[in-house]
Amino acid sequence: MALNASLSNADLIPTTSSQRTWSTWHIAALWIGMAVCITTYTIAAGMIEQGMNWWQATLTVALGNVIVLIPMILNGHPGAKYGIPFPVLMRASFGTRGANIPALARAVVACGWFGIQTWVGGEAIYQILGALHWIDLSAEPARVIGWLHLTPIQFACFMAFWLINLHFVWHGMDSIKWMESWAAPFLIASGLALMIWALWRVSQVESLSAIFAKESKFTTSTAFWAVFVPNLTAMVGYWATLSLNIPDFTRYAKDQKSQAWGQALGLPTTMTLFCFIGIVVTSATMILFKQAIWNPVELVTKLGSVPVIIISLIALTIATLSTNIAANVVSPANDFSNLNPRLISFRTGGMITAFIGVIMMPWYLYNNLSAYIFTWLIGYSALLGPIAGIMLCDYYLIRRKQLNVEALYDEKGEYSYANGFNWAAVVTMILAVLPNVPGFLNAATNRTHAQVAGKEGVTPLFPQFFDQIYGFAWFIGLGLAMAIYYVLMRGRATPASHIALGTATLR
Repeated sequence: MALNASLSNADLIPTTSSQRTWSTWHIAALWIGMAVCITTYTIAAGMIEQGMNWWQATLTVALGNVIVLIPMILNGHPGAKYGIPFPVLMRASFGTRGANIPALARAVVACGWFGIQTWVGGEAIYQILGALHWIDLSAEPARVIGWLHLTPIQFACFMAFWLINLHFVWHGMDSIKWMESWAAPFLIASGLALMIWALWRVSQVESLSAIFAKESKFTTSTAFWAVFVPNLTAMVGYWATLSLNIPDFTRYAKDQKSQAWGQALGLPTTMTLFCFIGIVVTSATMILFKQAIWNPVELVTKLGSVPVIIISLIALTIATLSTNIAANVVSPANDFSNLNPRLISFRTGGMITAFIGVIMMPWYLYNNLSAYIFTWLIGYSALLGPIAGIMLCDYYLIRRKQLNVEALYDEKGEYSYANGFNWAAVVTMILAVLPNVPGFLNAATNRTHAQVAGKEGVTPLFPQFFDQIYGFAWFIGLGLAMAIYYVLMRGRATPASHIALGTATLR
């Protein structure tokens, strides 16, 4: 069967049976490789700064990842069933051309995450050079370039790690599968070794119970919930991106059982474990070094032995690399390819992602915890929640899991709608995002009611009610989108007969 070349290329067509080789282990290893990274290790820092104790922060991370696992498995179903990537799946709901709207929304977020993870990996290289005494870290602040906010060596390390990422971008999905499978056990072992070291060192000078001695700062349940809800939303937002484009990976799964069990075994368990490791080790640093050292890169430079320092930082670099390639390159590579399949391949789309990730200056975003959690994580969850709602409603409630795959690659097929756009999906997305816009603007301008309390002459842009809504951004967006889209599409679309592609050729 011939496929329209304006809507397909070798990277976007359905996977064949010979390509569907990812077992439960491969899917679980994918999640271990993505979840074990520096941002996961430090993600509880903001919660504890806001008053949570160790078990409240750990519970928030665990609950958030159990919640996001649900749409992750549900959205992974069409990828495993039909072998299609995320932007092609979105054609069923947004139209053959309208699919570029959610695809680009997902791609831009991935570019930001790619930049953040590349910055973290580059910082590990920078610290390795300092540990080897090849550079004088104490003298570096005096060399900061004003507009760049980095020293030349810091920027060079950032670009060096950027080039390492490009190697895997260039070699595609097979190299990514290989890297994740081998990195997963190594990364888990490295994290556990770090925690065992911290517990052993503390046991020599203090009771281990001291690690968990920090009490919650909340005096009322109202105060706790005011912090818990936005942080739970942020945890959901952490993987809200992958909950959309998980078909990019499950299209390679052997079957539905592999994708479902692989995700259930790999995602919430690893996220909770590595976050807990971060909390334990950081609590130990307060006893050992009299200060809380959340950044593991900074911590390993204090371990004493240069070989141990270098091995530890290499482990951190691998952790960051395995996360970055899988989580932040695969999806935007497909999303950019969907814009113009004739001209943009998976490889070209990956290169576009890498270049945008540089110009976004991600080091500022990562180094500002307030911007990181309340503006970045919650902000894009407000955008991606509605897309997830539309996906779920369209595939499960409207289509009843039945798609006409051939029509997904046909400019004049049933998914072309009006000139390639399904305006019901576009309108739904806009309406579902709108309630969260005022709260986002308050957060983006540092004018939430909590931030301006007691500051004379500073007032929020919008009433406090919108701050409260914004705390539930992902949940509100997803729920509204499902309801609005169902009303607008009910009776307008019916499940297609199952049509799978055999040998496909482009025309």
